[in-house]
Amino acid sequence: MPCKTYVFTKEADWKPLLDRLAARGEADSSRDEAVRSMLEAVRRRGDEALIEFTRKYDCPDMRPPLRVPESELAAAARTVSPGDMAVIAEAAASIRAFHEAQKNQSWFVTAREGAVLGQQVVPVDRAGLYVPGGRGGETPLISSMLMTAIPALVAGVPEVAVVSPPRRDGTLNPCILAAAHHIGVREVYRVGGAWSVGALAYGTESVPAVDVIAGPGNAWVTTAKRMVQGRVGIDMIAGPSEVLVLTDGSANPDWVAADMLSQAEHDASASALCLTWDAAFAPRLLERLRARLQELPREGIARSSLADWGSVVILSDEDAALALANRIAPEHMEVLVRDPWSLLPRIRHAGAVFLGEWSPEPLGDYMAGPNHVLPTMGTARFSSALSVQTFTRRMSIIAANAAFASSRAASVARLARMEQLEAHARSMECRAGK
Repeated sequence: MPCKTYVFTKEADWKPLLDRLAARGEADSSRDEAVRSMLEAVRRRGDEALIEFTRKYDCPDMRPPLRVPESELAAAARTVSPGDMAVIAEAAASIRAFHEAQKNQSWFVTAREGAVLGQQVVPVDRAGLYVPGGRGGETPLISSMLMTAIPALVAGVPEVAVVSPPRRDGTLNPCILAAAHHIGVREVYRVGGAWSVGALAYGTESVPAVDVIAGPGNAWVTTAKRMVQGRVGIDMIAGPSEVLVLTDGSANPDWVAADMLSQAEHDASASALCLTWDAAFAPRLLERLRARLQELPREGIARSSLADWGSVVILSDEDAALALANRIAPEHMEVLVRDPWSLLPRIRHAGAVFLGEWSPEPLGDYMAGPNHVLPTMGTARFSSALSVQTFTRRMSIIAANAAFASSRAASVARLARMEQLEAHARSMECRAGK
């Protein structure tokens, strides 16, 4: 059996599954002390600490400079095959088009007596993006470069800095550099791990501090982001990837198995669930999961993920399945039913929703356009995907005139004195001639 099977007839039955999934998100403080020490070392010693940690964990012979020369970005774009560059360009165009539609506009209204009130939307001055190298830099997360940098560029951030762990020879994978060059990112550093988050938060001799840090990373990177939050803004505290497939049994079980495994191969902590109200669908899906597992290059990771965190859940009806799906609030939710649009109004909590059998999660990961940096571990109940808004601020604008201020002076003064703030009251009254 590749994963657990549950049969739920009532809401009270859900507890074993929910408890099991909650265990993925239990706080692990085992690395806190080490990460805190790394961050403090970077804060105090700057580049010296960055190079020290990089030599220890990534590249034994690391030498300055940390910043990749712009000429190397352009050279990398020439070394990547035309076919691969075309795919990068295609994905970048789709992602840019989607995020252009997200842009908010500043707005102003004229209140009574002629005062102008409004909201001005402005980008942060400087954004720092973490792009994982993956397996020593040999499985570069090109899509993460595109998904984090393009929203920042669309938002109008004037300075966008990327950090990414170097390979053992001190270089970055040319695909990462080529993607950066293609979309217009010119500031890339050969440094990763928790210490690179410290560099972005505090600044060093080579890496100027940023206002917002975004991008996925391992548990060490995530812990570092959590610790610097408040000094800088961050996109989210993300956990292992997850997918939940909701089906009435009309879906192709082979396709559902493929979609579940597309998440399971990410990480042994990834979660892949299928919720169905067709009991006959479950054994067909389990058979296809068994068969497809044997074909995967990352079979061990996927098998461990399914065994520990995967499940096929049989529920009494559509309503129960939707209720459980909303309770779980998955990162990715695939709705593979006969009429997926009919269920969309009832889906309340998911990082991203994929409607219909031709909308597999990997399409969203790479090419459709919406962002793949999504809330996990149930945080989709209150959090959203990385977006243009991650890199912007909204400033309130108040431009009052004498008539507007004078007509409200007495009310403001009364409220201020109710709060025992006499100077507030007098600030208004002096304008009213009192």
